[in-house]
Amino acid sequence: MEDFLAKHSISTQIQIAWGEMDALQHVNNSVYFKYFETARLDFFNQINLLADLKTTGVGPVLSETNARFKRPLMFPDTIIVGTKISDITEDRFVMHYTVFSQAQQAVTTIGWAKVVMFNVKTGQKAKLTPELLDALSKHQ
Repeated sequence: MEDFLAKHSISTQIQIAWGEMDALQHVNNSVYFKYFETARLDFFNQINLLADLKTTGVGPVLSETNARFKRPLMFPDTIIVGTKISDITEDRFVMHYTVFSQAQQAVTTIGWAKVVMFNVKTGQKAKLTPELLDALSKHQ
């Protein structure tokens, strides 16, 4: 697990809930996107990405997301979702997620999301600020 944590500058710990399992007694595939969302918001909070949302109306939106399931997760377990950034351009970037099961001591899922900055006031894409570019670059 130390190797896993060393590879991800921002990691989010999440408890698996009993109600997230489906009839086949493993976490339902749709729940992984909630895990990714939790990790994404934790990441955004840690780099202060959402600070100006109320005043500027500019914030991140998903344009695409994906998951690859390697091993099933089951209750009880605690997972750690490691997050990295790649493909930074003037108005978007890609977030990569790696899910590590503490019970299994293994990576169970990998995923990614394309995130676009969007101005809700104008309904248009927005450019990443220099501060955000700098913060994202530190997590490549």
